[in-house]
Amino acid sequence: MVNQEKNKYENKILIKQIEDFVEHLSVEKNYAFNTISSYKRDLLKFASFLVQREISDLRKIDADILNIFVMELRHRDTSGKSLKRYLSSIRVFFNFLLENNEVDINPTLSVKTPKIDRVLPKTIDFDDLKRMMTINSSKYKELRAVLMIELMYSCGLRVSELVGINLSDFDMTEGFVKVMGKGGKARFSPMGQTTIEVLKSYMNQRPVCNSDALLLNQKNTRISTRTVQNVVKKRALEVGISINVHPHMLRHAAATHFLQSSHDLRTVQEFLGHKSIKSTQVYTHLDFLELSKVYDEFHPRAKK
Repeated sequence: MVNQEKNKYENKILIKQIEDFVEHLSVEKNYAFNTISSYKRDLLKFASFLVQREISDLRKIDADILNIFVMELRHRDTSGKSLKRYLSSIRVFFNFLLENNEVDINPTLSVKTPKIDRVLPKTIDFDDLKRMMTINSSKYKELRAVLMIELMYSCGLRVSELVGINLSDFDMTEGFVKVMGKGGKARFSPMGQTTIEVLKSYMNQRPVCNSDALLLNQKNTRISTRTVQNVVKKRALEVGISINVHPHMLRHAAATHFLQSSHDLRTVQEFLGHKSIKSTQVYTHLDFLELSKVYDEFHPRAKK
């Protein structure tokens, strides 16, 4: 009975440490909600693993314990990418504990990070994009759908950035829109003339209401990311595209086409709002894939 009460007490301490860490990410680091939720979810999974093995003292956690945790996740067919994310969450958590003198070392530094197969982001042909962005009527819902696609493609937006745009974020004179990226970091993205024209047409049809949100749902409140996903998918089907088109595919297309035209990785990094250029470098592989296709088709030395 005494041991059970002790374990409950120690478990509460562990959960409290995780909650303190989550608050640190939110208040001091100003991380995005989805990022914080991901950290918390990973750490609670790790905490559950520790509780099952009656491990409560974080100072006693070493590489062997972490390797057992990874091994268990592998047995549940957890992907290499997810394993890497789990270890990253635990590493950042232990760095936080180190700064607060709650542990002596960071055991993740002795664990080999699992290798993951690079999965290139799926993109979409520009011809298909043109069909999705071609306006066939003056109906409000079609204008709204086309505007979503125009903004995500021409500005390289994440779907969360799109739904967060307000009417006051536009500078129609200069052709820019203010976008709030990850971690509350703002950037200004240029808009092409076609996008501006679609925006003007949409504004003429947009319901008059008190909301400052650009994109509205049926209740005239800010649209959700799920609704955007459904609208994009429906629009693709309407114009005869058979593949499953999702919003992030439009951002990938924007980055790929921009890089193929400019060959300027740093500019593409700023355009996408990537904190690290490593996140942008994946598009160089897409560019090389396109180069390979052209080579195989036209180069005299290619294997026909």
